[in-house]
Amino acid sequence: MTEQTPRETRRTDYRPPAFLVDTVALRFELDPQATVVRSRLTLRRNPQGDATAPLRLDGEALVLLGLRLDGKALGANRYALETDGSLVLPDLPDACVLEVETRIAPEANTELSGLYTSGGAFFTQCEAEGFRRITYFPDRPDVMARYTTTVVADRARCPVLLSNGNRTDAGTLPDGRHFATWVDPHPKPSYLFALVAGDLLAVRDSFTTRSGRQVALAIWVRRGDETSCDHAMQSLKQSMAWDERVFGLEYDLDEFNIAAVSDFNMGAMENKGLNVFNTKYVLARPETATDADYDGIQRVIAHEYFHNWTGNRVTCRDWFQLSLKEGLTVFRDQQFGADMGSAAVKRIVDVRRLRAAQFPEDDGPLAHPVRPDSYLAIDNFYTPTVYEKGAEICRMLYRMLGPDRFRRGMDTYIGRHDNQAVTIEDFVRAISDGGGMDLTLFMRWYSQAGTPELTISETHDPATGRWTLTLRQFTRPTPGQAEKQPLPIPIAMGLLGQDGTELPTRLAGETEARPGTRMLLLTEAEQDFVFEDLPAPPVPSLLRGFSAPVRLGGISRERLRFLATHDTDPFVRWDAGQHYATALMLELIAGRAHDAEPDEGLVAAMASLLEGADADPEFAAEALALPSESYVADQMKVVDPEAIHAVRQLLRRGLGRRLAARFRATYERLTDTGPYRIDGRASGQRALRNTCLAYLALAGQDGIALAKAQFDAARNMTDALAALVVLAATNTPERDDALAAFHARWRGDELVLDKWFSIQATSPRPQTVEDVRRLYRHPDFDLRNPNRVRALVGAFSAGNQVRFHDASGAGYRFLADTVIALDPMNGQIASRLINPLGMWRRQDAARGALMRAELERVLATPKLSRLTFEKASKALA
Repeated sequence: MTEQTPRETRRTDYRPPAFLVDTVALRFELDPQATVVRSRLTLRRNPQGDATAPLRLDGEALVLLGLRLDGKALGANRYALETDGSLVLPDLPDACVLEVETRIAPEANTELSGLYTSGGAFFTQCEAEGFRRITYFPDRPDVMARYTTTVVADRARCPVLLSNGNRTDAGTLPDGRHFATWVDPHPKPSYLFALVAGDLLAVRDSFTTRSGRQVALAIWVRRGDETSCDHAMQSLKQSMAWDERVFGLEYDLDEFNIAAVSDFNMGAMENKGLNVFNTKYVLARPETATDADYDGIQRVIAHEYFHNWTGNRVTCRDWFQLSLKEGLTVFRDQQFGADMGSAAVKRIVDVRRLRAAQFPEDDGPLAHPVRPDSYLAIDNFYTPTVYEKGAEICRMLYRMLGPDRFRRGMDTYIGRHDNQAVTIEDFVRAISDGGGMDLTLFMRWYSQAGTPELTISETHDPATGRWTLTLRQFTRPTPGQAEKQPLPIPIAMGLLGQDGTELPTRLAGETEARPGTRMLLLTEAEQDFVFEDLPAPPVPSLLRGFSAPVRLGGISRERLRFLATHDTDPFVRWDAGQHYATALMLELIAGRAHDAEPDEGLVAAMASLLEGADADPEFAAEALALPSESYVADQMKVVDPEAIHAVRQLLRRGLGRRLAARFRATYERLTDTGPYRIDGRASGQRALRNTCLAYLALAGQDGIALAKAQFDAARNMTDALAALVVLAATNTPERDDALAAFHARWRGDELVLDKWFSIQATSPRPQTVEDVRRLYRHPDFDLRNPNRVRALVGAFSAGNQVRFHDASGAGYRFLADTVIALDPMNGQIASRLINPLGMWRRQDAARGALMRAELERVLATPKLSRLTFEKASKALA
């Protein structure tokens, strides 16, 4: 095994830990260059583990200062430090106390995993395997212990000292330093440990639980950011109330703290009682945050809070069960979001995200089941498949059982497994037992990769009034899975008459017809469903609310047009319009059309949306947006990024010209002079107005002047940014002026400046590759900051199809150069950037060869991290 061939971890190799840890007492003597950590572990041999196995403690980048067993110092002959960093202690008694003293260097920790510094303050990130970078410990989810943490630091540098649980003590030491002691009464795995210390300010509030307990809430931020926390605090309180109301889950500590940091590998982390958040998902003011930012903050705050029960109180036995907490909690935050606003629009947004990120993953070299079978680095499996597809499985269970039975299943799950580390089988069994339905077949969704493809055929017998719907499913082979089993696919459906009216439905054998939407369950490769009392052939409306994560194909364009106009289900109405536009675009791409008038059906559908936009502007804005270039690419066997971009621009320009008067009238009618509001209607009106602006700009209907005027007059970031996006796509003096003005005004705000980088990185201008390389060298670009890297490099490679896939290969070289430069500093972020290169098989031969060559160059880099090695090697396999 070479240095660049890390050891694979397999799910089938799981063994219970040899020792359990009942309590952990930690003491941190904080220092940026040399923090000393003392831990005291109360150990006992696991009756379910190997009775002869030694104690193995994980460690990484640690300096061992001392070991004591039951109060006595251990000599070097009593332990071994292995090459992988582990500390192994043989011949331990079945019950003992082990004290470990280590030294770490937080300021040198550019991986941002474990304990590190940012802006002079100390922060931790321990999921998935960061705790081993703090002290030696059995760093695995199934070792759950109760933690007491004492943090000691210089008061001037770190006036605030935080950790998990409730604060029980604080004071000043004889040497002038101060300390705080925190006790978490609930057992937790090491990945949920947290510590924050620094010069931070708190925005405080409180929440009264349904049992009458008062919970102190605080959001800790840098000085100057305290005026940007109101939305985050309100989102937290809404989340706490919603979880009580919908799932009966009450918060279980006296304090709940959130700490915001700008240097963070993830969006946020659900550490028990002390959530650590990327500032991106905390700070918001109308002048600095868009409507999308406000929505993202609400979603992520809810997600991390909901983890308190689905992830913390009940956690994963091992990392292969990651979707047990992440998929379930994404589903819960999606349900919360639907209750807080327009459920239809929320579902559309969630499906857009699924199709943009997870469907391509299922169709590429990195495809894996929701519960993978092996990994080299677990950080690489925080993927759309684990999160978004995992959430879709939970949604299918919810749709099959209904809200009441699903709630009973959740009650069973929490009640049965509280304070335990469990498996996906435990979850499905609990939902099945509590909900009263055999869900055995649903385990296939967790073990089988790939997106099922669903096709239909129909027959009608006018003599008997019987109409037969035949459903077929097929899943293509994926890496390591050549053979696929049929999956249980719940299909929410209804029937429409030829005039668009909703028809009642009666399956053969039923005594009464049912109104509205009903659920079919497809469990075979091919299955017939026979409906009675239908004198004329109906129009089926399938996958209402997107009831299963599948591709539905073979629907005629005429039927798509009918559904987009008449369907009573808003998701199907939107989806049919998207499929109609996609089919038109694919036809134009195949015909190499460079100049064509928009399809009359598409023009009519867009005109109809504009006429009825006042009823639901948020939905209208979603429906007026053509399918993205990445979505169209996902429908092609061999992707042609230039043709996709050209055709999409052609249609947008043509629609802008044909409907110019209506777009202009809608734009002017929605001019808002009132105070900024973040409710669904207000944000929907802004979205619709800015959609109109984009069409007008492409059509040449004074759109550039409108955009510049809007940019200059904008009183909120949503409108300013929408106008800047329009201008950044042009080669005009207005573009240069607006970008310069934006930078001059917002250079001191990290999050806003990220937007400045992203807008230029996603511009369709031919010179964008050169622009991105120039921005990489800009004084405000910092390769060590994950947000800035995602804003420039991630936005370009994942969000700019036409320019990333420049035929010269310059975009590929830029991405590979960045990965190679970043990997020694932060392997997590470097590895996450690789995914776009992994789609080389979908490109034409010339582009595919260029992408493959860059992957090979990455893989040949000496001392490549195991995270980047795994991603690059699997992309090439």
